[in-house]
Amino acid sequence: MSNNNKLNRRDFLKILGSTAATTAGVALTSCKPKNNTDIESTVFGEVPTDMMTYRTNAHNDKVSILGYGLMRLPTIDRTDEIDQEMVNRQIDYAIEHGMNFFDTAPTYCKGKSETATGIALSRYSRDKYFISTKLSNFSPTKWSREESLNMYHTSLKNLQVEYLDYLLLHSVGSPAKDINGNLLTGLETFEARYINNGVLDYLLSERKKGRIRNLGFSYHGDPVVFDYLMSQHDTIKWDFVLIQLNYVDWRHATEINKRNTNAEYLYGELEKRNIPVLVMEPLLGGRLANMSEYAVRLMKQAEPEMSVASWAFRFAGSHPRILAVVSGITYMEHLQENIRTFSPLKPLNDEEFEMLEKIANNYVKYKLIPCTSCQYCMPCPYGLDIPTIFQHYNKCINEGIVNEDVNDSEFRKARRAFLIGYDRKVEKLRQADHCIGCKECQHHCPQSIEIPNEMHKIDNYVKILKNSMF
Repeated sequence: MSNNNKLNRRDFLKILGSTAATTAGVALTSCKPKNNTDIESTVFGEVPTDMMTYRTNAHNDKVSILGYGLMRLPTIDRTDEIDQEMVNRQIDYAIEHGMNFFDTAPTYCKGKSETATGIALSRYSRDKYFISTKLSNFSPTKWSREESLNMYHTSLKNLQVEYLDYLLLHSVGSPAKDINGNLLTGLETFEARYINNGVLDYLLSERKKGRIRNLGFSYHGDPVVFDYLMSQHDTIKWDFVLIQLNYVDWRHATEINKRNTNAEYLYGELEKRNIPVLVMEPLLGGRLANMSEYAVRLMKQAEPEMSVASWAFRFAGSHPRILAVVSGITYMEHLQENIRTFSPLKPLNDEEFEMLEKIANNYVKYKLIPCTSCQYCMPCPYGLDIPTIFQHYNKCINEGIVNEDVNDSEFRKARRAFLIGYDRKVEKLRQADHCIGCKECQHHCPQSIEIPNEMHKIDNYVKILKNSMF
């Protein structure tokens, strides 16, 4: 490191080559964990049962600030079959340790999450938990009033409840194609999904009847849509909004992807209107759980006993308008570590906020693909494993082994590591070379990633590596 504390590219890539193992994080393979770790083998000290931090909403409900995201549920033997016994066990553990906010959606785990969640929670008295789900009418075939309302009522049935504590209009702000293949703007898409068909009016009437206790939306993409929905608040009275918030996206979301919106702006607009905020992607798709040696060194100097991931959770929870931070949980050890972080929450001080901003400034210098492994792009009609391809590529950037300079002394080592890891993580028939550029995935991506372009970039890099002769 130079005297002015700046790193050149080579030095920083060397630092990034050593990532920190942490006990908290989010599994990046949606609904396909490699194992179901036993609780007894992963407990590092006591997990508090009576120290959870709570926030209060307009109904005077005490909501656990740690929300259980049910988008990456454990499965049996690497299949798509949900391990219901493990889901029950983890939800039992969560409730025993003070959690009461559970978030799912009709699209999670290939349509199986709501049913699994309903089975697990139905074993408890209805006043023991708050359930959040979404109207995920993404496909234009689901935009009709009949199809959309059928999805809503199916959610009630699958969750085995007579009312929903939180219902979200799911992922508003992104553009989409209509049934005729015409590309609509984010605002036109919102109107087609919820306004023109009368669905929002219906949901507002359901709120009046008490079948929806809190109505809000999750936001991705075009700030024009967000600003429009804020302008409608006096009429609609949004009860909450779910936004992507972490210490990188706070001020640098537009640097990562120009189509994103900085969380600082979103949070500020919600704060002005006293609208409670729910947080998604506190770990940025798991990337903030495995940081560079540079970042880890700063964190450990500040709090030696604190995990890397806990800094991201503390950042989100330290903002007073945050009602709940939703963490996608697959493994028991992640659940335990997250509970420790919020039992109780230790808010960041000014120096710690400044430290995380310094880390974020360094993080955005390296152009990772902003994939959060949400799986909305899947399944690919040509079989590509899009999130895993991006995960491997980002990992190699972080480790400093994306190298096209055949004359570099480290090239041979980088080549071997990338190609071997690629073949191990992604089946050959599901790799980037099978992308035909159909763009079926692209309009489903809440991060607005130009997926075919990224696939071709990765495939071209793989060809460079494979064609290199020694």
